[in-house]
Amino acid sequence: MGVNMISKLMRTIGATFAMTAALIAGIAAAKAAAQVAIKPQVSNSKVEEREIKSGLAQEVDGWAKSSDQARWLGYSVPAVDQKHRMCCGDNGGEWNSGRCGSCRLEGGRSGNDYHTQNGDVKLEGPNNVVILFRAEGRKIGRIRVVSEECTLDAGGLQFTWLTGAKPAESVKFLESFISSSELDEHGGERLSRGALTAIAMHGDPAADAALASFTAPDKPEGMRKEAAFWVGESRGAAGLQILKRMAKEDPSSEVRAHVTFALSISPENSAVDEMIRMAHDDSSAHVRGQALFWLAQKAGKKASSAITGAIDNDPDTEVKKKAVFALSQMPKEEGVPKLIQVAQNNRNPEVRKQAMFWLGQSNDPRALDFFEKVLAK
Repeated sequence: MGVNMISKLMRTIGATFAMTAALIAGIAAAKAAAQVAIKPQVSNSKVEEREIKSGLAQEVDGWAKSSDQARWLGYSVPAVDQKHRMCCGDNGGEWNSGRCGSCRLEGGRSGNDYHTQNGDVKLEGPNNVVILFRAEGRKIGRIRVVSEECTLDAGGLQFTWLTGAKPAESVKFLESFISSSELDEHGGERLSRGALTAIAMHGDPAADAALASFTAPDKPEGMRKEAAFWVGESRGAAGLQILKRMAKEDPSSEVRAHVTFALSISPENSAVDEMIRMAHDDSSAHVRGQALFWLAQKAGKKASSAITGAIDNDPDTEVKKKAVFALSQMPKEEGVPKLIQVAQNNRNPEVRKQAMFWLGQSNDPRALDFFEKVLAK
């Protein structure tokens, strides 16, 4: 083959690769744009659709202040992943074959009562969340977040749908609704909780940065606890790094104890290692005990070793007793034999007594055999 022919062939191949790359990039861009633009089904409402032109915050603020009438507004952004599905609770929502049902926005229990669904990953279909705002009296009074496949029943109120929302802008706007005093209160429908949930469901690095800022040591305890939950629940590897920092640096033992729970719901495998470290090294007996409790819920060889290690080596008797309780929470195949071993051999009478108590609660035949042998002596 001549040099000219080889050169021509190389140019043809290069052009083909360039065209293919451009085509793939174009398809990806179109797919991403289409994904964000998809509108959920809205029933029982007059729906107005408009494009964001002056920025998301200005658009929503202007909409809220334009009328005293109660009404809803929504937009969609890419979701954090395909495992999380936000459906309404017991006010008309349902979960059928991985899809949300109808969601009533008005009447009944219409607050942020949702289930975060961690099911099988869908290979196709929408992967967005819808951020919803309710305004009345020229101010926003409610924030909700649902999966895009939910059908929204607006209860006869007008519904405005915005297109072109940018995820980072959405996160920044939602941050403005988060109040530390609200997050310190228990229960109730709070703007702050709705906004925090919505941020956690954003598939954008801006959400990681926002949640990290809410867990800073100088933030109120209520805010740090609430943010820690969503960090563990939804933010994966980035969230684990935030929780590790909190576990080592947060000055409050109450917050660190809450971090042990957040670690227990993290999908990251190495979250267990941090829970073990906390069970062994944290300066607070309360935190060590909580770490042991949540380790028991995770079970596994690593958790089992950490729990039995605390029974043998922790200097605090109360922590040892919590570790015995943690054994009782493990699957019976693992927990009961270890409880029997503690009841037989531990040198601390309080710990042996605790093991005997939880064996009695187990209703396990092996526990009954053990008691018969003890009473026969």
